[in-house]
Amino acid sequence: MNLKFSHRLFCCCSVAMAAVGMLSTLGVTLATDAYGPIADNAGGIAEMAELEERVRETTDALDALGNTTAATGKGFAIGSAVLTSLSLLTAFKDKAQVGVADIGDPVVLSGVLFGAMLPFLFAALTMLSVQKAAGAIIIEVRRQFATIDGLREGTAEADSDRCVAISTQSSVEEMILPGVYAVLSPLMAGLLIGPKCLTGMLGGAIASGMMLAIMMANAGGAWDNSKKYIEIEGACGGKGTTTHKACVVGDTVGDPFKDTSGPSLNILIKLMSMVSLTAAPIIRGWQDWQFWYWGLLPIGLCVIATILVHHYYWKNTQDIAAPIDDVIKDAPLAKDVETPAAEEETS
Repeated sequence: MNLKFSHRLFCCCSVAMAAVGMLSTLGVTLATDAYGPIADNAGGIAEMAELEERVRETTDALDALGNTTAATGKGFAIGSAVLTSLSLLTAFKDKAQVGVADIGDPVVLSGVLFGAMLPFLFAALTMLSVQKAAGAIIIEVRRQFATIDGLREGTAEADSDRCVAISTQSSVEEMILPGVYAVLSPLMAGLLIGPKCLTGMLGGAIASGMMLAIMMANAGGAWDNSKKYIEIEGACGGKGTTTHKACVVGDTVGDPFKDTSGPSLNILIKLMSMVSLTAAPIIRGWQDWQFWYWGLLPIGLCVIATILVHHYYWKNTQDIAAPIDDVIKDAPLAKDVETPAAEEETS
């Protein structure tokens, strides 16, 4: 409604002003976003310090509230990202001289369908990345329990630097393919087909990305809070019940929902809009399929990037339930990742 009335009463510039207005609440948004991690870290510190049970109960209650405030803060981020992307889409139409994009045009409709698919692909890739990184850390933890004497008895210290290094390395490696797709997808549609198809693609990506991001923020917080509700209030029989185990499994989906895939969609739609606006002078005035052969270049780059990522990062994924002897023998991340402590020993 805000978008409709702003555009009707003023002009396209009012959409950008609405985005600036939402971004002006940055202080409140940062405060609501920071509340959840602070309460979560306080609970972790209380558990590691072996404080009284009542302290952990208090931090759990605060953490449950933090999930709600985080969902509220993510709503502000999603709204500002959508308004910003819409203003960039309007600027792209003017720069590329698109005119009216009729949804009945097969070229525009195909772009809408392709763009609506991209947030789901992006979200799936980021969730797989979380699963693979978590699996690599599980393998490293199993390896340390099997190889470090006294770790199970509590008389030796774990090498936590390796787990941090695995997480950092995985976060960089797993973002290669989503980043390539986000940057090259607008170029594929614009160069291969034309600016009208790219306009439809941006519209579809913004619409589906907004709905998917809101759903992920709310569903992820609900999954997390359902587990905490059982643990804190003792609902449905409390801990150890089948219901609690199901909620724990759901939380493993809810965490990447609300913390990884959902917020990343804001980056996706804004990045695609900015890339499209940057490429608008190149495809200005192009007719459909006029210079289609230029579109083969970004398609080829996407194919090459997919093959390389699959060969170097996806092909050798280990089974976290494999026997411990195989884990010790075939743990490439544990052997290849250089940690700060290992670098100091080497020097």
